[in-house]
Amino acid sequence: MPLRDFALVAIIVLAWAGNFLLSALALREIPPFLFTALRFAILTLVLLPWLKAPSPGQWPRLLAVGLSVGVLHFGLSFSALRLAGDLSSPAIVMQSYVPMTAILGWFWLGERFGWRTGLAIAMSFAGVLVLGFDPLVLDEPASLVLMLVSAFFLALGTVLMKGLRDLDVFSQQGWMGVISLGPLLVISAVIEPGALAALPQVSWVGWAGAAYAAFGASLLGHGLYYVLVQRHPVALVTPWLLLTPLLAVGLGIAFWGDRPGPRLLVGGAMVLGGVLMIALRRLATGRPRPPAPGDAP
Repeated sequence: MPLRDFALVAIIVLAWAGNFLLSALALREIPPFLFTALRFAILTLVLLPWLKAPSPGQWPRLLAVGLSVGVLHFGLSFSALRLAGDLSSPAIVMQSYVPMTAILGWFWLGERFGWRTGLAIAMSFAGVLVLGFDPLVLDEPASLVLMLVSAFFLALGTVLMKGLRDLDVFSQQGWMGVISLGPLLVISAVIEPGALAALPQVSWVGWAGAAYAAFGASLLGHGLYYVLVQRHPVALVTPWLLLTPLLAVGLGIAFWGDRPGPRLLVGGAMVLGGVLMIALRRLATGRPRPPAPGDAP
C-alpha cells in the first residue's frame, strides 16, 4: 500500500482503539444496552438521508444481521467492557470472532481451510484460556464469558453479511441502527430500569462517549476502512488492523491503570498471533477475511 493508505490505517486503528477507552468512561454513567441504543440513534439520524432500500429478498438476512451484530454483539460487548477491570482483555478477546467466523464458514457455508488455519484457530482459543487465568481477568470472569458470546454473534453476523447484496457500508450501518434501536430500548427498559429517566443527569463525558462511538468509531473508522477495501484486497488491509487491540492495550496501561500480568500477555499474544496467521493464510490463498469490526465495542 502507498504511504497515504498507511496513514488511513493509522487513523482507523486510532479511532477504533480510542473507542475502547472513551466507551469505558461513558459506561460508568450509562448502562450498556442504553449506551448501545444511543450510539445507534445518533448514527441512524446522521445516515438516514443516505439509506438505500435492500434488494428484494434481502430483508430477512438484513434483520438477522441487525439483531446479531447491532443488538447482541454490541450490547454484550459493552456489557463486558463495563464489567471488566481493564481495557486489555476485552480488546484482545473480541478478536476471537475471526477464528469463530472461520469455523462458522466451514460449518454453514462449506468453506474449507487447511491444517495451518486449523492450527491458528486452536492457538487463538488456547490463548483465550491462558488469558482467562490472569488475576485481572479472574476478578470478573463474567466479562470474559460475555465478550466470547459477543464475539460469537459478531462472527454469526459476519457470515450472514456475506449474503447481502447492493448495500454499501453506510447503508448497512444505517439499517443496523434502524433494526436495532427498538430491541435495544426494550432490553434496556427490562434489565436497566430507570436508565432512560436518568439520562438528563449524565455528564458530558457520557454523551461524548456515545457521540464518539457513532462519529469516530463508526462513521470515520468504518468509512475509511471502506475506502481502503475499495482500493486494496480485504486480506491485504485487515492484518494491519490487529494494531487496534495492541493500541487499546497501550491506552489501558497509560490511562486506565491496566497492569497486565504474564498470563494476559502470553494469552493475548496467542490470540492475536492466531488471528494474524488466519489473515495471512487468507491473503496467501486469495480468500477474503471477514470485515474487521474494530470499532466494537
